[in-house]
Amino acid sequence: MNYTEVQVTVAPDYADILTAELAELGFDSFVETDEGLTAYIPEADFQSDALQEVIDKYAGQTAIAYKVASLEKRNWNEEWERSYQPIEVTGTSRTARVRASFHEPDPRFDYDIVINPKMSFGTGHHETTAMMLEHQLGLETAGKAVLDVGSGTGILAILSALQGARRLVAFDVEDWAVENARENAGLNGCPQIEVFQGMIDAVSPEERFDIVLANINRNVLLQDIPAYVQRMAPDAVLLVSGFYEFDAPDIEQKASESGLRPQSRLTRNNWASILFVKDNPQ
Repeated sequence: MNYTEVQVTVAPDYADILTAELAELGFDSFVETDEGLTAYIPEADFQSDALQEVIDKYAGQTAIAYKVASLEKRNWNEEWERSYQPIEVTGTSRTARVRASFHEPDPRFDYDIVINPKMSFGTGHHETTAMMLEHQLGLETAGKAVLDVGSGTGILAILSALQGARRLVAFDVEDWAVENARENAGLNGCPQIEVFQGMIDAVSPEERFDIVLANINRNVLLQDIPAYVQRMAPDAVLLVSGFYEFDAPDIEQKASESGLRPQSRLTRNNWASILFVKDNPQ
């Protein structure tokens, strides 16, 4: 089967929503790039008019461009397995290795995380995910309640489960992400992770979490940080990423207005991740 490749150049804030739009058109695999994303669809299913409609829908909101190429028949599983290499993450005192199910485990690492992504997101290869994992490795998670916002493949919730969290709730707006997170939780022997499709308002404001993980994007964070804080216990931790380093001051200001103080920051290739702590009212 031949495939059509579409390379979309767009701001990171729009990559996720374009992935969802293209999935509705029949695109079945996606790869994040520095410029936006690359999407693939069987050549027989590709409709240029439908693609143009999606592009036009967002052209008034952000700079967006694309180019189309036809790819020869190839073994996609073989291509994916060749390109997906395990990653290693080192925290302050612990280490983790993220691999696919076809890789052999490595006992040298404290945590062995198996991720088979449905659409190549959340494997740990992107800087934002890797920094979230690095931050998590420095947290005392055992016995804590953890909320994973925009869970994707479930990788962050899975690490928390392996670290001994007592309660784990994860959610995502995409049905394929929810399905994938559940699959990966099973691969890692973490049936205690509760995954649902929805948004933060579906989490009871009466609940209190010790750790909130949110690797999303700048706009969602600026909108929803107050809702996260409402669901955080005193002295709880909010760990965020998914935005560029130059957006960090806006994130910190919103967090400060909501009663959080920054404790540590990581940066990598212009991306940032910040760990906040909720002040305990005296």
